[in-house]
Amino acid sequence: MKKKGSILIIACGALAHEITALRRLNNWDHVDVQCLRADLHNTPDKITGEVKAQIDQARGRYDRIFIGYADCGTGGRLDALLAQEQGVERLPGAHCYEFFATSRVFDQLSAAELGTLYLTDYLAQHFDRIIIRGFGLDQHPELESMMFAHYKKLVYLSQTDNGEIKQRAEKAAQRLGLEFEHRHTGYGDLQSTLKRVVAGSQPEQ
Repeated sequence: MKKKGSILIIACGALAHEITALRRLNNWDHVDVQCLRADLHNTPDKITGEVKAQIDQARGRYDRIFIGYADCGTGGRLDALLAQEQGVERLPGAHCYEFFATSRVFDQLSAAELGTLYLTDYLAQHFDRIIIRGFGLDQHPELESMMFAHYKKLVYLSQTDNGEIKQRAEKAAQRLGLEFEHRHTGYGDLQSTLKRVVAGSQPEQ
């Protein structure tokens, strides 16, 4: 049975920790979180279909559904889906780097150096699994220099103040031969957007 005011967040698995932390911090007991596999990062063409399946399963069970993804490499396909799904919106921006940093700061970082690789807490923690093994670079190390040939800098956008995760990000930069920069973002627009959604207000035009 649907609870009045209930909300489902269908989210990327890479955001599970942050969204769960915000839910707990703000006592959002009427908010449920359903996370999809984080490795969809490597196959963004599959994201829209997975999101659609979760929306279909949730229809009629919640008062509101929200998508915890930015475009995330779907090339507008996710937005095309949500345009057909009444009242369902997503996180702002092109990817998690943008909404964590906020669009203004991310635009500044991009303008300063286009050849930048970005890591969040999740991606820094799981760099070997998602990036190295995920793209088969452990089996074909000769592809590593080709894949990252146009990158000059690695920017670690941290959500938490965790020295161990920062060390992992620095190690990733060293492995790839990239200049390292650390920016602490906290939850950025993820937090402000979810607070607005839970409050029931509409996005600013």
